[in-house]
This record gives sequence, structure tokens and C-alpha cells, in this order.
Amino acid sequence: MSAVTTTPVHVADPAWRPSTKAPLMWASGIAIFWAFLIMAQGVWANLSADATSTWHLVAAGATLILAPLHIIGVPLWRYRVHRWEVTSDAVYTRQGWFTQERRIAPISRIQTVDTTRGPVDRFLSLATVTVTTASSAGAVTIPALDVEVADRTVRELTDVASRTRGDAT
Repeated sequence: MSAVTTTPVHVADPAWRPSTKAPLMWASGIAIFWAFLIMAQGVWANLSADATSTWHLVAAGATLILAPLHIIGVPLWRYRVHRWEVTSDAVYTRQGWFTQERRIAPISRIQTVDTTRGPVDRFLSLATVTVTTASSAGAVTIPALDVEVADRTVRELTDVASRTRGDAT
């Protein structure tokens, strides 16, 4: 029987946070949701025979309480939880809101590395790096990085993956 030798696996939490502008990006997406909800409440109130009914007041009160908590609280929590790190062995991420997910994607399994930038990302000079691997769990995403950090990460991942032996399957 032969002994199997393995390289120690890095299991500590990933070291890096998203950009400090990430909470602003996440808050803007949530604010857009609430803006549509507030507009719908306004239309409902205008079409209603009694805009001061109990239901309208409850909806308005709930919006006044929940919208600021959601717009401020969720992005701050996400920023606190989200982490990422790239080493010569793997890509590590931690994400989540209620359910937190840790992903470790070995460099040898990388198939593609992509960068995406939506309108808010471009306005804030942010990008999301997506690492597609040979995994049924899907791609590993590193959201809300400063563009320079995202570009450097893509270059490093591409360089390390091209030097790593493996079939990425």
C-alpha cells in the first residue's frame, strides 16, 4: 500500500473584501426595487377611493420602516460577509446573506475567467470576476471589485491557470 501525499489545503477565510464602493452598488440596486414599490403604492393610493385607509397607512408605514433598513442594512451585511482570495492553488470565496457559502475552486479546474460590468458597476468603476470551472456547482463569482483589482485578478488567474497542469474537467 502506498502512502498518499497531499499539499495542505488553505482553509482560513479568504483575506480580501470587495471594493469599499460595493455597499453603494448593492444599495442602489435595492433602492431601485423600493422606488418601484413606492411608485406602485402611489398609483394604488391615487386609484383608491380612500387613500388614507388603514391598508394604505400600514403599507406606507411599513415602507418607511423597511426601506431604509433594507437599503442600508443589507449592503453593510454583505460587505461584512463577502470575501475572496486567489492563491497559486485555488480561488476562495465566501458570500451570502442568510445562507453563507464558501467556495474553493482549484486552479487546475479553471476553464474561463470573465469580467462583467453593468451600468452601476461602470458608474462606480467596479467589475465582477467570474471563474468558470469544471464543477456542477457552477461558476465562482467575485463581485464588486475595483476595475484595476479585477483586471489584475483576471491576469493573475489566467497566468496561473495556464502554468498549472490539469485538464479542467
